[in-house]
Amino acid sequence: MTKTAAKTAAAAKAAVAAKAAVAAKAAVAAKPAVAAKPVAKPESHLAMVRRARRINRELAEVYPYAHPELDFRNPFELLVATVLSAQTTDLRVNQTTPAVFAKYPTPEDMAAAVPEELEEAIRPTGFFRAKAKSLIGLSTALRDRFDGEVPGRLEDLVSLPGVGRKTANVVLGNAFGVPGLTVDTHFGRLVRRWKWTEQEDPEKVEAEIAAIFPKSEWTMLSHRVIFHGRRICHSRKPACGACPIAHLCPSYGEGETDPEKARKLLKYEMGGYPGQRLSPPADYPGKPAPARIE
Repeated sequence: MTKTAAKTAAAAKAAVAAKAAVAAKAAVAAKPAVAAKPVAKPESHLAMVRRARRINRELAEVYPYAHPELDFRNPFELLVATVLSAQTTDLRVNQTTPAVFAKYPTPEDMAAAVPEELEEAIRPTGFFRAKAKSLIGLSTALRDRFDGEVPGRLEDLVSLPGVGRKTANVVLGNAFGVPGLTVDTHFGRLVRRWKWTEQEDPEKVEAEIAAIFPKSEWTMLSHRVIFHGRRICHSRKPACGACPIAHLCPSYGEGETDPEKARKLLKYEMGGYPGQRLSPPADYPGKPAPARIE
């Protein structure tokens, strides 16, 4: 090939390439623009408070019968049952306490208990040695410092062996009518899912949630949130597709969203199963729990 022919061929290739580039640019320009997804604005604190209070109102409609799921007849029984409920289910506690309260009906009786016998009586609840030590210690304190009566003040309750703020608030709210927030694992998990707080420490969670709601709502709010966490908003597999407050939840989609599959995840009365109390309140729509320990 002569130099002239080579130059002509190179020029032709360059012209073709230039035309292709122009055509490509034209094709890109002709494509319809893809709309950018709008960036969600961060939720303001006021908007979060309003959403939180709406969730509470809607949960009140879903669970008008929300209540403490420990069986008790007096403040002492509730205190003992709450201590026993650590690291186990309320159902297991309720199946265990009838025999315990029959043998140790008062603080004086429990303070005088033989440790090994009390340990054996509460063995089904787990950690029975540590729990027996706490129960004998708090019963002794009630006998010696409070005339055998459970005190109705937070500062007095938390001075008892084995009693922290969570236990104290359970007793105050449900035995004395003193408003309190029960920050257990369910409560903490849900309020973080709902973006009411980012705190992990229970006392910090309590302080931040207390600032969102009127004091008069604290006890029932605790029951509603815990009920929801036990029945629908589970830790590993939340039933998002069957959740009545899904439209208010910023974490919707973390669990099963298919309604049919989600319904199969529901527990207790929501799923047609017995509840946790052997003697539930009269307005509880579910079945009582079985008395036997399985």
